[in-house]
Amino acid sequence: MNILWLQSAGCGGCTMSLLCAESPGVFDILGDAGLRFLWHPALSTETGGEVRRLLAEVEAGRTALDILCVEGSILTGPRGTGRFQMLSGTGRSMLDWVQSLAPLAKHVVAVGTCATYGGVTSAGGNPADAVGLQYDGSRPGGALGAGFRSRSGLPVVNVAGCPTHPDWVTETLLLIAAGALGAGDLDSLGRPLFYAENLVHHACPKNEFYEFKASAEKPGQLGCMMEHLGCVGTQAVGDCNIRGWNGGSSCTRAGYACINCTAPEFEEPNHPFSETPKIAGIPVGLPSDMPKAWFMALASLSKAATPRRLSENATSDRTRITPTIRERKP
Repeated sequence: MNILWLQSAGCGGCTMSLLCAESPGVFDILGDAGLRFLWHPALSTETGGEVRRLLAEVEAGRTALDILCVEGSILTGPRGTGRFQMLSGTGRSMLDWVQSLAPLAKHVVAVGTCATYGGVTSAGGNPADAVGLQYDGSRPGGALGAGFRSRSGLPVVNVAGCPTHPDWVTETLLLIAAGALGAGDLDSLGRPLFYAENLVHHACPKNEFYEFKASAEKPGQLGCMMEHLGCVGTQAVGDCNIRGWNGGSSCTRAGYACINCTAPEFEEPNHPFSETPKIAGIPVGLPSDMPKAWFMALASLSKAATPRRLSENATSDRTRITPTIRERKP
């Protein structure tokens, strides 16, 4: 199957992340599944006239386009022309190319949160009118429109993340190659369920601190980061702590709060990423499927029952008190 990969408005971080796929590497895993790049702007050797001829062949239908991957948001400004971002040497905007090629593709995959929902490139007033392929933030629409369907009958497959996990991209492409990705395998925002049916909270190494509401107060401390340091892992979809990144780490394993980068409009939470907004001392970002009254009642009980080991370790940068070894009674 042929993959055409376009890099639109973004940092290229999702490609950098993809190259971190290991055991096997990205080229091995895709090649073994019969997937090959027609062209990737950062990884392919073709340039200039070679690429223009390739695009012309695809657009004319003489070269099959099985999967169109787009990384980065689509700039629609000024005034809907898309001419804030031109595909170099073609005289045409990236918006024009995407709208022309997407209906020809059997599958369309948006790689990263910029391509899915607009992401970081749409922040700060969005002067360039950046949108995702099929969403403008959390609203259906985007560059292709809410009703777009690829030749397979699927909407855009939104592999959201900033950057996206390399395994999320390769697993999505492998499922497509195997004919095993259908509409029922996507959530309501078009994200593949194999990672979106999990929360970042699942398998977080700070879960014991979370259960007893033993909270870190400053960056670098061991405790749960939800109460004071802005972590929203209890609301964010992703299996980051289950499959791990780059050999097994993750944001929360490294001591940084989850900022929900797989969600629309994560880039503008209306508060600093590393601070938890509160009303009357109560965190606003409570677990999405728990009533606030129940959470507060459980939090009070948990704090009252917090073991000394957890309360002291929570505000330390290393383990000060180790677990108690209980002796067996005769």
